[in-house]
Amino acid sequence: MGEVSQDALDKLKSLMDQVEEPLQRTFQNVHQGYVTETLIRFLKAREWNVSKAHRMLVDSLNWRVQNEIDNILSKPIVPPDLYRSIRDSQLIGLSGYSKEGLPVYAIGVGLSTFDKASVHYYVQSHIQINEYRDRVVLPSSSKKHGQPITTCVKVLDMTGLKFSALNQIKLLTIISSIDDLNYPEKTNTYYIVNAPYIFSACWKVVKPLLQERTRRKVQVLPGCGRDELLQIMDEASLPHFCRKEGSGSSRRSEGSSENCYSLDHPFHQELYNYIKEQSRIHSEPIKQGSFHVDFPEPPAEEVEIAKTIESELHKFENCNGVSDSLDGLKINGD
Repeated sequence: MGEVSQDALDKLKSLMDQVEEPLQRTFQNVHQGYVTETLIRFLKAREWNVSKAHRMLVDSLNWRVQNEIDNILSKPIVPPDLYRSIRDSQLIGLSGYSKEGLPVYAIGVGLSTFDKASVHYYVQSHIQINEYRDRVVLPSSSKKHGQPITTCVKVLDMTGLKFSALNQIKLLTIISSIDDLNYPEKTNTYYIVNAPYIFSACWKVVKPLLQERTRRKVQVLPGCGRDELLQIMDEASLPHFCRKEGSGSSRRSEGSSENCYSLDHPFHQELYNYIKEQSRIHSEPIKQGSFHVDFPEPPAEEVEIAKTIESELHKFENCNGVSDSLDGLKINGD
């Protein structure tokens, strides 16, 4: 966890002990028994300023209560064909675990199109994956390894980035803002793979806008990053697009049970079945229609990063006519 200010931690814990219901109840779903680790995450997100961390955490808890986030894992996206379409266009999945027990999430930044459903469905799906990670995946890994495991690893595949992805910046900003404000410091390391050649130029512009703690988490790997990733995980946990050079993140480059984006992959099958079971347990009526969540106002730095990325992409498009881009590398704060 790095250096911890015990004084700041004690003060924030004292403040949180004074929080009343229903915030205390939703706070339990957030910390899952790991109160210290959770408080440290929010303190890190606010540079160890106790009052700011307290405000951030209370605001997040209020957001959870007002939007019934505690119930989102009992709200399946139906019919299944719609959910399959979302999975085919919002490429994310759990490929395995690092040798230390951290979940490895693969994200197909370049080939995600977000064009098969409304924004609300994609936000619902994203939050459900977050909540399932925090309430099921991480506690299970913690129990297995006998120690708190409260963060994950993300492998971002840049294959297929195009200027048309400019249309996705608004949605990506919404998702990024939700993560920044409500799920801070949940990612231990971001590994960037299959980056196009213009990546370095765009990265130079975006990097200074990121907070130092975020910059330290980002590692740009050569090619598909296979050799480097094998130092922290077994081959079975490698995302399918990292298993050989040039494999890319094609949705069909592996069998559906090996492609962690696919609804047929064990992770998504378990997640979908878990949500349906939770709906049954809580006697929630299964109905069509997305679960609407209030979108937070993006932090100023998020807006600046989005504008900078958009500006740089237009620059490349107008000057070079290059088809690859950096869209999707909005990783500040998570």
